[in-house]
Amino acid sequence: MTTLTPDRPAVTGPDSTLPPPRPVTDPAGRGRDDGWRELVDAVRESGQYPTRAEAESVTRVVLSALGGHVVGDERVDLARALPEEAARVIAAQVPATRALTAAEFVDSVARRVEGASPATARWDVSSVLSVLPDLVGDALVTRILAQLPPGYALLFGRAELTPVG
Repeated sequence: MTTLTPDRPAVTGPDSTLPPPRPVTDPAGRGRDDGWRELVDAVRESGQYPTRAEAESVTRVVLSALGGHVVGDERVDLARALPEEAARVIAAQVPATRALTAAEFVDSVARRVEGASPATARWDVSSVLSVLPDLVGDALVTRILAQLPPGYALLFGRAELTPVG
């Protein structure tokens, strides 16, 4: 079975300016933030991105957008559970003044990626957020989803269950 990947626009624009990763090494000179590399590789595989650099760029944009919408203990716990570089991206964001719907969140990511369509932005968001449960745990993702408006569960690769009644 062949899966098609939407055309990938370049990440540019004033909202996409993120600091380059700082190399993290131990005294022996080995990288300590191998978790960041593993996260980016998981995103690359999930989103079928042709290059590691593209997957890393998308990961930064999506995590920076998410960082403004996760608050309180969940934000702290998310930063602790993520690799060091990803935690910096999350923690560097100023909390949003209002919660965005899932569609508005995807649109906010689309505005950070030059030439992105709603479909490619949704692909990017889902490619990043769907790898988080394996990395940070289902319990934390459930807590994060509880503080976000309805509609985000699908972006994390979960069914959106609504109570009957």
